[in-house]
Amino acid sequence: MKLGILSDTHLITPLPEFKKCVDRHFRDVDKILHLGDFTDLSIAKYLSDQKELIAVCGNMDLQEIRTEFPTKREVEVSGFRIGLIHGGGPPSGIEARIRDQFDDVDVIIYGHTHTPANHRVKEILFFNPGSPTRPFAKKGTIGILHLEENITGEIIEI
Repeated sequence: MKLGILSDTHLITPLPEFKKCVDRHFRDVDKILHLGDFTDLSIAKYLSDQKELIAVCGNMDLQEIRTEFPTKREVEVSGFRIGLIHGGGPPSGIEARIRDQFDDVDVIIYGHTHTPANHRVKEILFFNPGSPTRPFAKKGTIGILHLEENITGEIIEI
């Protein structure tokens, strides 16, 4: 199974470049996970029209998005426990802060920093897809999680 991972889109409408990115890179994913800072509910609507959307809200999201999506959640997909959270505060130390939010997970996916991450701390994969939009990110990035015998992440520059 493949999961398309996004965070920090910071868009007020699904721009043509964004749609092209989603179509190109998420065409063969089974689900899309978004880690908050949609900025506008139209982004969530667009993504959910493409694939099943699992999401959390971020610190820049308006009330209508906060009403629609929780600040954190845990889901099970293909036997793997996945923790989703946007994160907050300074980038330094964010993984320690979000680790305390989850008990028994295989992966914690998060956003907020606009900086990709794909590494393990002990048995837990920490995965941040970065941000697909500029000027908020140095380079636009998205992610793919591959759920096979193990769970592995892939960062894609766009």
